[in-house]
Amino acid sequence: MATSLRNFQNEIKQIHHRELAKQRVHGAEQIQKEQKHSQVKGKAKEDSLIELATVGTEEPRGEAEAEEKILEILLSKVPVNHDIVRDMLAALLTRNHGEYVLRLGAQPSKAKLFAGELDDDVAEYWNGIEQSEDTLNFLLQEITNTVEEIGGKTSLLFEARGKHPRKSLLLRLPPPSVSLTPEVRCAVVGNVDSGKSTTLGVLTRGVLDDGRGRARVSLFRHKHEIETGRTSSVGMEILGFAPSGAPILPETGSSNDPDVVRREKLGWEEISVQAAKIVSFIDLAGHEKYLKTTLYGLTSGAPSCVILIVGANAGLIGMSKEHLSIALALSVPVVVCITKIDMTPANVQAETIKQVVKILRSPGCRKIPVFVRSSEVAVEIATGFGKEKLCPIFQVSNVTGEGLGHLRTFLNLLPSSEGDTDKFAVDQPLEFSVTEVWSVPYVGTVVNGIVNGGSVKTGDPVMLGPDSNGNFQTTVVKSMQRKRAPVNTAEAGQCVSCALKRVRRNTVRKGMVMVSKSEILPKATRQFQGQVLILYHNTTLQKNYQAMLHCGAIRQTVRIMDMDNPQGVLRTGDRATVTFEFISHPEFIKEGMKLLFREGKTKGLGVITKLL
Repeated sequence: MATSLRNFQNEIKQIHHRELAKQRVHGAEQIQKEQKHSQVKGKAKEDSLIELATVGTEEPRGEAEAEEKILEILLSKVPVNHDIVRDMLAALLTRNHGEYVLRLGAQPSKAKLFAGELDDDVAEYWNGIEQSEDTLNFLLQEITNTVEEIGGKTSLLFEARGKHPRKSLLLRLPPPSVSLTPEVRCAVVGNVDSGKSTTLGVLTRGVLDDGRGRARVSLFRHKHEIETGRTSSVGMEILGFAPSGAPILPETGSSNDPDVVRREKLGWEEISVQAAKIVSFIDLAGHEKYLKTTLYGLTSGAPSCVILIVGANAGLIGMSKEHLSIALALSVPVVVCITKIDMTPANVQAETIKQVVKILRSPGCRKIPVFVRSSEVAVEIATGFGKEKLCPIFQVSNVTGEGLGHLRTFLNLLPSSEGDTDKFAVDQPLEFSVTEVWSVPYVGTVVNGIVNGGSVKTGDPVMLGPDSNGNFQTTVVKSMQRKRAPVNTAEAGQCVSCALKRVRRNTVRKGMVMVSKSEILPKATRQFQGQVLILYHNTTLQKNYQAMLHCGAIRQTVRIMDMDNPQGVLRTGDRATVTFEFISHPEFIKEGMKLLFREGKTKGLGVITKLL
């Protein structure tokens, strides 16, 4: 089963990339056509688009080389070269979206560092140029001053003295405006009572928990959640990091009064004005009866990583395995966070760790567990954990605060979601998927969602749909907000709310899309073909079987119309090309989109191959 799942996931990836490449080419052509229609205006716009298109294509000409050159020039101590260094640092920062981790001194081999087998005496484990502590301090001072001239900030992430002195610095430029603040979306999942909301409360408020759930009260949105202590909705929390790398927290560090802690929270606008990076947590429900909400949060929120919270006292039980399998099916990188280490007996905790490691190494996961017990490991793993099969494991206590520093360092350095150009391309026509709808007094209908491609600005004419007949209605974006702060533009990969002109609240639903107004009308689809793999079903699936389909922000019941299986039935572990039909209304879908379907616990995963 595990091997067929692995092969299937690889195939899904290939289909997804192939279709995406086709759509990108088509989208670029469409944009060019539209520009030919608008001559003078279009000329300037085209140039800017060409510029945008070339920004990402330049390969970083060896960042390691640039680093070496900078350090070499600084150590030559020639004042004339100061401007060269400043320009090189500025270029380095701009290329990396205003944020760069600079390492000074000899660096340990990553494999040995992650495995915890680092030995100071073995020369093979170290690479780079050895520097003395005085040299390191001189370099730190010089780099700090130079980065300040560019308008940035330098913070010391980690330093080691002893046989191999070394330092890691974070260089960061404050974003020019709120609309350009880099954002990392993290979904937080785990079983009931594993401590998801408490961990988030402690991270975002900066006040430790009392072991009785004080830290989580400020996160709840409903009265019944406070009474039962169980999250039932998709909660959103944000944690901002200042240019200096310090977390932005409310001024209640000293107070122990729960009411004060609950009241004194920073508004999102205040955080986004001060922040150079924002980590958005999607707090999902752990209880089994809220699984559909959790699934919706995972597929529609497009998170860059999933933080799986495991209670040290209980281990990976119940829904946490379910959540882990969903995260793997959607191929989102996973971070494991083991909580409650202050109250768990040592033997139980060791058992939990053993179990987590065993599951992560199993053929279904194939991850390499890395225990983060030092800031150095946190810094090194944050910068490259998505691409490799690494899975960081943090052990934290929300009561004593142990291990939270490493977790904050890790979150501070995660690459931003919109920086992922494979997923989100700016040089495409606008596509915005709606994940929430509200009616705001004196504003009208407001939709919230993620810009999947292209960019949108206030005053743009857009088309919203499809409605129950598959039609799109034309409207205008009146105003936009990002993290509750007003913005004028939004680009691919960002999560924004738009107020729409003359749109009734009851005509908009989750799963709709907003596309740019053009001559080619967008098409709504009712029937489509997909390649699917049945992960688990206790009997057989036949024609006319109905299940709930999750595909991006779309959540609707589908019916199986046809399948290419000779027996006409599907069982656990079977693969087939299946024709689906939406039951209630057509949706806007594209080839290459991943889909999950479920009915109760039944799980199937697949990819859309053809629209009918």
